[in-house]
Amino acid sequence: MRTLFGTDGIRGKAHQYPFDGPTMFALGEALAHRLWQGVGSGEWGVGERLSPGVGSRESGVGEPSVGTFRHPTPDSRHPVNRESGVGETAADSLRHPTPDSRPPTPDSPPPTPHSPHPTILLGMDTRESGPEIARALTAGIEHGGGKAIFIGIVPTPAVAYLCRTTHAAAGVSISASHNPFEDNGVKIFGHDGMKIPDSVEEQIEDELRALRRDDVLIPDREPRENLELIESYEQFLDDGIAPQALRGRKVVLDTGNGATFRIAPEVFRRAGAEVVVINAQPNGRNINDQCGAMHPEGLAKTVVAEKADFGVAFDGDADRAIFVDDAGKIRDGDEIIYLWAQRLKRNGALRNGCVVTTVMSNYGFEQQLREDGIELCRANVGDKYVLEMMLERGAILGGEQSGHIIDLAVHTTGDGTHTALVFGELLTQAGRPFSELRTFTPMPQLLVNQPVASKPPLESLPKYQAALAGAQAQLNSQGRILVRYSGTENKVRVMVEGPDRALITQIAESLRVVLQSEISGNQGSEIRNRARD
Repeated sequence: MRTLFGTDGIRGKAHQYPFDGPTMFALGEALAHRLWQGVGSGEWGVGERLSPGVGSRESGVGEPSVGTFRHPTPDSRHPVNRESGVGETAADSLRHPTPDSRPPTPDSPPPTPHSPHPTILLGMDTRESGPEIARALTAGIEHGGGKAIFIGIVPTPAVAYLCRTTHAAAGVSISASHNPFEDNGVKIFGHDGMKIPDSVEEQIEDELRALRRDDVLIPDREPRENLELIESYEQFLDDGIAPQALRGRKVVLDTGNGATFRIAPEVFRRAGAEVVVINAQPNGRNINDQCGAMHPEGLAKTVVAEKADFGVAFDGDADRAIFVDDAGKIRDGDEIIYLWAQRLKRNGALRNGCVVTTVMSNYGFEQQLREDGIELCRANVGDKYVLEMMLERGAILGGEQSGHIIDLAVHTTGDGTHTALVFGELLTQAGRPFSELRTFTPMPQLLVNQPVASKPPLESLPKYQAALAGAQAQLNSQGRILVRYSGTENKVRVMVEGPDRALITQIAESLRVVLQSEISGNQGSEIRNRARD
């Protein structure tokens, strides 16, 4: 039964269960065991979920780059620690499989010092708890017969990309995304660069519980960044757009003191942009702190003050991006997906005439796409579920209002830096200011987050059910109400959408108050106003 894994891996408080040393050790050990059992039999993580030509090697996209480094230098990054085996170069141990280096089958004997080991990549964001978790995972992986290779401080999508373009059997991103520094998380990717299936998460979690013990040995060694792997990912970002595609553009980047604080400025400069960088001095505790994708207001002011063409704010692990136009207006993921879809349609590249978003996407977005002859398909919240529906429908573009956007032509997960580069190229080709690009007229929408101590089934709450029925009657089929528990935080989210701003505000607040009284005690609330005209 899955109780640790949510919609985006495992989340929790650093130094507390499940992010204590013994539990992370057990997670690494369970993952290594699962790879011994599953990779050789093709059960997961070896590309079977991707169609040929869709973000896979058959498309010719994403082959590893092992050429001359342009950005990383010994002075700007940690040196490679060859003695510990953590941070070896890709040339040493991450080439594509050979007969002597393929993962074992389920019938293989236990590992010996000379037998192959499933290789697992580790990347992390800038939280102060990251190295401690990396050490525990590494120790567990090695105890379980695997081999851990530390990439460094990199965005989550870098881990996904490197999984599918090297010999790695899996990858782990250590990050709590948009959460504050006190939290941390882990996301696991298979060799195909996709998050592992729910069923595999459940198996790993069951074994984790069976393996966990307090008397584990976790060596106190410092993880060292792997320059070659980082450069390979940067080269992938470079190759996603035409050379010098952003020449003449002035861009403000808010890296949120997170995982892309070095990579995003570098690749934007390579693309020819004049770059202004804010919030790029991480200290382990300031990730997402009044900055980045969750707090783009400061970015908006900087874009206007700098007279920039646009601005981009990333979250802690840089798998999402929120944009600001030249007039200082914040533009969410729905609008970027809309502009991207229009570009693909003009170029005859919008596969199957559809895009995939989630139940959170604005109804005005769906209406405009329909008028433009594009179908919008809605998945459950979570980029993992967006990707699943994209594969089912044969779509090439999908994402979330929150800024996760998946470009399945080259990638298997949301990548904020790639999204921002492609948008910069789109804007240059448009030949008009961002503020003049037409998207859609959004229906007023309000999102309220109510902290909760527990998550009982919503259908088991009689007061809430009665309030919901009354609210739906008030809307009279002229809007939507979506209430769900967050998959990454202890919150219940109330989204109300409708033509009347005052009405949806009243409905959202009334439902929040009922939920607060029924399951939350007196905890406060957080309101995100999306009721735009």
